[in-house]
Amino acid sequence: MIIVMKPEADKETVDRLLEKIESKGLKPLHMPGAERVVLGALGDERVLAELQLEAEPSVESVKPILAPYKLAARDLHPHDSVIEIGNAAIGGGRFALIAGPCAVENEEQVMASAKAAKEAGARVLRGGAYKPRTSPYSFQGHGPEGLELLRKAGDAHDLPIVTELVDTRDLDLLVEKSDAIQIGTRNMQNFELLKAVGGTDKPVMLKRGMAAKIDDLLMAAEYILAHGNEQVILCERGIRTFETATRNTLDLAAVPLLKEKTHLPVIVDPSHGTGKRELVTPMALAAAAAGADGVMVEVHYNPPSALSDGPQSLYPEQMVALGDQLDRLLGALGRA
Repeated sequence: MIIVMKPEADKETVDRLLEKIESKGLKPLHMPGAERVVLGALGDERVLAELQLEAEPSVESVKPILAPYKLAARDLHPHDSVIEIGNAAIGGGRFALIAGPCAVENEEQVMASAKAAKEAGARVLRGGAYKPRTSPYSFQGHGPEGLELLRKAGDAHDLPIVTELVDTRDLDLLVEKSDAIQIGTRNMQNFELLKAVGGTDKPVMLKRGMAAKIDDLLMAAEYILAHGNEQVILCERGIRTFETATRNTLDLAAVPLLKEKTHLPVIVDPSHGTGKRELVTPMALAAAAAGADGVMVEVHYNPPSALSDGPQSLYPEQMVALGDQLDRLLGALGRA
């Protein structure tokens, strides 16, 4: 339920209503705005009706939240959320370039990738220490050792780091060592994992599942929000369709649609979305033009030798060129 207060509603009245909502076992939400104070009440709709909030003199209107994802919906949170990963702000009109290797392989590789990311203007370094792979015979990542190397590279180049969590047993280590936690495609509907990161105070980058609808992605985000973590960033990374010319079908229409439905930042991963190096830059630029809050791109100092996803990884010079093209495009769009 959304409760819009009248402009003259004072703090005492707002506090009293919040207590009234909570006293019924419902979850109260307080969202002060520039023009209006908006309250939210989540819980059993029959109990909500018993509150008779419409009768309160300071209440302007009461309306239901129609979307099943109550906390992620714009109904309850009309303004864009801005999520901070270290010193990088994502959302609210800002554009963030996130870059790094698909997997952390060794110190030389991750340092070179971090250098290229920094030179391209990246604000966050990405890298997989733990790698969920389709084949059990593929490189699975170096685990804690890889995470240490990623942390070292991030610190060396003054970049906050984001890395993927695949097992709740590693959560404490990622909370300690990383600046943001990624929930990958294969785990988008691993609800125990979503609940676990929802109980932390780390920003979470939630990637769309390869067979997930837009509402599936938003409901997955709702799991994290409902467990107390409000720092969620959504990532469109392509879905499986009948088309096989690209690794996945990058759904850029999802960007403006998600921006319409939710206040959460939306970024795009053109590397996994296309699987082809030559398509990464044009799709990254298209994502920026579509209104994305950022892109996440893979870079490797020697892609032919990469242990994972070499064909979709940019060379360092291509990474720097992409950063330059993004700067010019964002300038033309009046964005920063």
